[in-house]
Amino acid sequence: MDIVQIEAGHTIEMYVSPDCPYCAEAIAHFNARGIAYETYDAQNDPEMRRRMFALTNDDPTVPAILIDGTYVQSGWGSPPRG
Repeated sequence: MDIVQIEAGHTIEMYVSPDCPYCAEAIAHFNARGIAYETYDAQNDPEMRRRMFALTNDDPTVPAILIDGTYVQSGWGSPPRG
């Protein structure tokens, strides 16, 4: 799934770090397209970090992105970086 081209109507969740420039790029992208999303602070909230690691098979790369409840990728850009 190409998350850059995703249309509104999907549930998007992102596990982020507040200082991560790739997280900021993903957020700006979805904001510019008017696509709603939910963010979780995986850096400062230990429970969110544990949830992210469970979803990503312990990959610490952010943003970790879920579409409609399914983990899609970690990182942002082409290729994804984070």
